[in-house]
Amino acid sequence: MAGTKSKKRKRDAVDEDTSKPSAIFNPTGPRKHTLSVALPGSFLNNAHSFELKTILAGQIARALAVFGVDEVVIFDDGVKDDTTDQNGDQRSSMQSTSAHDFLALLLSYLETPPHMRRRLFPMNPDLRKAGLLPSLDMPHHLRRDEWCQYREGVTLSRAEINSNRQLSPGYTSVDVGLEDLVEVEAEIPPNTRITIKFPGDITTRYESIVEAVAPSAPREQAGWYWGYEVRQASMISDVFTECPWEGGYDISIGTSERGQPIQEVLKSCLQASNGKLSIEETINGEANTSAKIKALCNYSHLLLVFGGHQGLEVALRNDSQLRGLGVEQPAELFDWWINLHPGQSSRTIRTEEAIWLGLMAFQGIVDTRSKL
Repeated sequence: MAGTKSKKRKRDAVDEDTSKPSAIFNPTGPRKHTLSVALPGSFLNNAHSFELKTILAGQIARALAVFGVDEVVIFDDGVKDDTTDQNGDQRSSMQSTSAHDFLALLLSYLETPPHMRRRLFPMNPDLRKAGLLPSLDMPHHLRRDEWCQYREGVTLSRAEINSNRQLSPGYTSVDVGLEDLVEVEAEIPPNTRITIKFPGDITTRYESIVEAVAPSAPREQAGWYWGYEVRQASMISDVFTECPWEGGYDISIGTSERGQPIQEVLKSCLQASNGKLSIEETINGEANTSAKIKALCNYSHLLLVFGGHQGLEVALRNDSQLRGLGVEQPAELFDWWINLHPGQSSRTIRTEEAIWLGLMAFQGIVDTRSKL
């Protein structure tokens, strides 16, 4: 038709691949050190709909996965939910579940490989919007055709096994997301999550008899990032006293707008890594020995603690154990008391935002530690 511009494609045009290659985690060797995050579930109380609560929990899960957090601790800071939802009913969408339990459930669900969720998480109304959330797609969320010497699996009862399959006495069948089941030489109750290790390498591929190993084995033996453990604490002091590692967290960092500027701390860490930090170096006018800086750069178990909308101060006030010990300021709980964004333009930084800021700020220290 006259006057109509033609949009015919050139015959010799070459299609360009504009897709991004998938980012694949490559372990660099056994890793003993860990990164933990602690936060209260009360930050969800400000969300005025069940759907928004779910989305906020998903944002936390994404941050934990992206930055390779090994443990997340959800503590009760004593802040009660006095909000109403969009229908005007107080907590009508989560009447039987506290914000802390809800967050723990969502984080656990999202961390679990998809092929295991149906068995490990029975129908639960608190998960009804979980399908809205993006996948975490972590290294242990393996596709059926992907090779890894380690896999996550869920055990089956003998009654669930195909009648044509013979299961030896003393063995348990495990669904690890492959076409065929595998077996471990142990009697394990059904619907139990376990970590397994194949005996061979990629040349022998998958054998039917596998070894059950500790959940930390992929990280400690081969350096894989293998998801995060979810732990709950009844108060902030329990974050420390119930630490799963012997000796506890050797470095703990509390976050607050009243803390030391993060830029000065990172500058000193850089100087320490270059051997230029002396014992006379100061941060924000307070003397800090080079030993303290070097301990941060060479941590074994690093803990980052974030507060809810009322900060970590309210968690301290509502902790009977800390009050009994005479702890008056939250900064006394930590090795470092850090301001993640000095000069912030907004009056507040929300918890779900602070998580991303904090993990990004300390990514350089985490990366450097992994190379030591």
